Amino acid sequence: MRTRLDCLVTSALRQGSAVPAFTCYDFTTALAVVGAAEESGRGVILLVAPKTAATPNGLRLISALRGLADAASVPVSVQLDHASDTRVMSDAVAAGADAVLADGSSLPYEDNIALVCAARELLGPDVVLEAELGGLAGDEDRAFSAGQPADEAGVSVAGLTDSAQVEDFVARTGAQLLAVAVGNVHGRYKGEPQLRWDVLQDIAVRTHIPLVLHGASGIPAEELVKAASMNVGKVNFNTELRTGVLTTLQEQLPAHRADGENLQALLGHWNASAADFAAGTLATLSR
Repeated sequence: MRTRLDCLVTSALRQGSAVPAFTCYDFTTALAVVGAAEESGRGVILLVAPKTAATPNGLRLISALRGLADAASVPVSVQLDHASDTRVMSDAVAAGADAVLADGSSLPYEDNIALVCAARELLGPDVVLEAELGGLAGDEDRAFSAGQPADEAGVSVAGLTDSAQVEDFVARTGAQLLAVAVGNVHGRYKGEPQLRWDVLQDIAVRTHIPLVLHGASGIPAEELVKAASMNVGKVNFNTELRTGVLTTLQEQLPAHRADGENLQALLGHWNASAADFAAGTLATLSR
């Protein structure tokens, strides 16, 4: 069912839990995620990457996700993730996205504020805006860069959010959710994640809006369950979902090619891999 992202997240926080958000590059993954959410009876967020949304087929995917979300038996929101191009934001909203991350985290502070304000003016009051303060290393669309060994990808700390800026940033942008950098990274971590819970706690006491933790893939479950107690109401997943599906397909492909190129059965394995990950994540964040 259609729901506002901020209402979904706020409702979860009142119950002491957080809402998982999953990047969907395709409809098969989205079906699996929504199916897992319906099985658990909990809401979920479908994310679309800006590189996807910048293409005609990407906009068609957003429209399909909108229909899927509206028909679901649980609250589902569709969000454009990590967008810095206002044209892409506008097109994604027109296609069916009901929330946008206006990401100016790589920009100087004042320029970041200007981008979020421009997004608000362009998109109007009905679109939920997330903003990001502090920089995350890595690429949300890739586990590690070409030619870089997997065990060398990621860093432990990358541009921590300055908690002293949070109140001013939220007041001036009007953002309804705030993504923060507390040692989390996109892609794979180098070694064990070293999250700065002290920084997160300091941020949490400085603003009333829900916080967002990006780069959650690879963070141990016992660490993630701490998030909601520090006002983190939305947690983003991409790498583990994506690489899990690819590993499953790689393992299953030879047998299904031998079985008359049985694509339907192969898609069943795809669905099961994505659904299992989504179900586990939903259970973790609702502890």
